[in-house]
Amino acid sequence: MANLKEVRNRITSVSSTQQITKAMKMVSAAKLKRATNAILQLRPYANKLRDILADVSASVEGSNSPFTVDREPNKVLIVVVSSNRGLAGAFNANAIKMTNNLIANKYAEQHAKGNLSIIAIGKKGYDFYSKRNFDVIANHSDLFSDLNFGTVSLVTEFIMEQFKEGNFDRVEVVYNQFKNAAVQELTAEQILPLLPAEENTQHTHKAKIEAEVDYIIEPSKEKIIEELIPKAIKIQLYKAVLDSNASEHGARMTAMDKATENAGDLLKSLKLSYNQARQAAITTELTEIVSGAAALSNG
Repeated sequence: MANLKEVRNRITSVSSTQQITKAMKMVSAAKLKRATNAILQLRPYANKLRDILADVSASVEGSNSPFTVDREPNKVLIVVVSSNRGLAGAFNANAIKMTNNLIANKYAEQHAKGNLSIIAIGKKGYDFYSKRNFDVIANHSDLFSDLNFGTVSLVTEFIMEQFKEGNFDRVEVVYNQFKNAAVQELTAEQILPLLPAEENTQHTHKAKIEAEVDYIIEPSKEKIIEELIPKAIKIQLYKAVLDSNASEHGARMTAMDKATENAGDLLKSLKLSYNQARQAAITTELTEIVSGAAALSNG
């Protein structure tokens, strides 16, 4: 059994760790509130924009937008959204694992030919792929220090320009979609070329008819589509980053809560060991005193 000093030192160490994890949980909870508000406010706008684009596109014969051109995916770009810091459970590991599976199962041929590139949004993703000789063409870890639509749009505009010039034939984004503080759903979405919006089967025929007369289009449907498509692509990537940001804080809050509980359990065990060691030491001292007194009496 460890001596009293060793057990005392371990109790002090675990208590300090518990205070740190508890504080980190509280900080993550505060950040999660702000991040959750941001993604929940964006989703209705993103969904409505997608619906408008689908409604207007349905009545137009095709699209002349360069961002809807579906080419053979010879050159692929994957945007990996991770975090800048750890201590968030399996948050980063899961995003990287899904990216690796996507490469292995869907784009193995492109990767073997050296036609697969990575854009990292988050330091953890950048560190992983840059150390493994992947073609990491950009690192945008600084986005999270000033996360807004403008900063993310700059990244999207670069991606759109590269696609337009034919440097990439397909662009996908891998991120954690926020469900709640304890649940994050790994998601891989194609952002370029822009996929045709699927018809919402929950809408009734009457709702579709009403939607057709719900818009006053000026100057023309073709012009509206030309303006909406780039905005929809920017919103799609921005939503992915906001989802990942909220998921990160949720995962960290959950991980720190569990760590705090584990530290409490360990403290109970250590205090029990300390009391047992202290009791054993007292018993040993009493035995020595009684033995000494008995020896003196016999003498």
